[in-house]
Parts: sequence; structure tokens; C-alpha cells
Amino acid sequence: MLAIVAPARLASTRFPEKLLHPICGKPLILWVAERIQSQVPDIPAYFAVDDEKLRSVVEEAGFRAIMTRVDHQSGTDRLAEANEQIGADVLINVQADEPMVAASQIASLVEYMEQGATMATLATPFLTRKDFLDPNQVKVTISNEGDALYFSRAPIPYHRDGFASFDDEWVKRSPVFRHLGLYAYRADFLNEFCRLPQGRLEAIERLEQLRALENGYRIKVGLTQEQSIGIDTAEDVEKFTAAVAG
Repeated sequence: MLAIVAPARLASTRFPEKLLHPICGKPLILWVAERIQSQVPDIPAYFAVDDEKLRSVVEEAGFRAIMTRVDHQSGTDRLAEANEQIGADVLINVQADEPMVAASQIASLVEYMEQGATMATLATPFLTRKDFLDPNQVKVTISNEGDALYFSRAPIPYHRDGFASFDDEWVKRSPVFRHLGLYAYRADFLNEFCRLPQGRLEAIERLEQLRALENGYRIKVGLTQEQSIGIDTAEDVEKFTAAVAG
């Protein structure tokens, strides 16, 4: 069984209660729910929520919500708890603040699972120097075999001559990519992953995928040209609103 699960935590340090923030009159979480439904209507989708306000908004709009504990360290841990009720063999993790997920992206992740991967994610080329230097835009470097080498909020790889010469064109051609918050997991791996203690690099970068790398697991990284707008700040809301209006 294949299922899509979007872990949804109400608290947010950078943007308090952002999942309930109205965009063009609709809470962000419903933009995501409707996008998933329109892009992949044949795959069952759930929101793993930690607050009654989120559950109410999701269920009143006709979507499925599963209550989870409030004390999870990461969205992956929340995903694993939700799957205790869902019982899926393969899970696609869509971020509840990513309202532009595309069917082609989900299809790419499913294909990796069919090829035998235990965990997979997606990345896309950087388009601007500003995004490359932004710590909210996670960077990933990839091996020749298509496996993740490292994820970071820092502008990697380090350029010995400094970043002053970097422009948008350099960024577009660089060997580092912008990580998208989409994952696929096999359920048995997911359960094993969640039994591992939080990694040292994970704690520093606040990137849960580093827990897998620190413990020697491989993460397949697919490249997509589909650009996404993750809502982390008020500026991101403006970008998304402009994209919807345009």
C-alpha cells in the first residue's frame, strides 16, 4: 500500500501558526491539501497533525487527519506514528507548508521505491545567488551514483576564493542543488530510522535527513525542474500569492 502523509505541526518559530495563515482567504494547510488531491487523486493522503485546530480545519474541508503527539523531534517521527494507523508499506512525505507539489515529483519518488530504494528525496537547481546564500534554502550535494553526500543550510561547497564572484548564472551551473521537502520511505526503514537517537549533525543543522547519513544509510536524490515555494516566512507568502495570481 502506498500513502501520502503530510506531517503538520502548529507551532513554528519563524512563522507562528503558519499552517493556519490565510492566503487569499484560505489557510495554507488547505492549499496543500487541495494541491495533493488535484495532482494525485488516486493516492490516499493524510495530515498527521498535533493540534485540534489543525484537525478541525482539515476534516471540515473533507480531508483526512490523524492526531499525533506534540513532542516529536521531527516530521519523520510524526510520520511514523501516523503510519501505525495507516499501515502503508511505502510512504510519500509531503511537507504541509509546500503548496506547489507536483504529480511528476511524486511519481519520481514512487519510481525510486519501485527500484528498491529505502529512502529518496528530490532537489532542483538554484536559480539565484540570493536563494543559494539563504539559510532557509537547504543545499544538497550528490554523488555520481545519485546519492546524497550532505545537506546543509550553509552555502556548500565552500569556494576558496570567496562568494563575492558568485552570480545567478554561476549558481544555476553549480554542483549543489536546492533540496525540496519531499521524501519517500519504506515503512520498515522508517521505523528503524525513528528508533535512532538524534544525530549530532542533525541537531546542529536542524535537518532530520542528516540522521540517516550519519548512520550510514543512503538517500537517493532525484532532480526535478519543477520549482517549489516552501512557506517559511511572510516573504514566502508574498511569493506564493504572486504565483497563484500570475
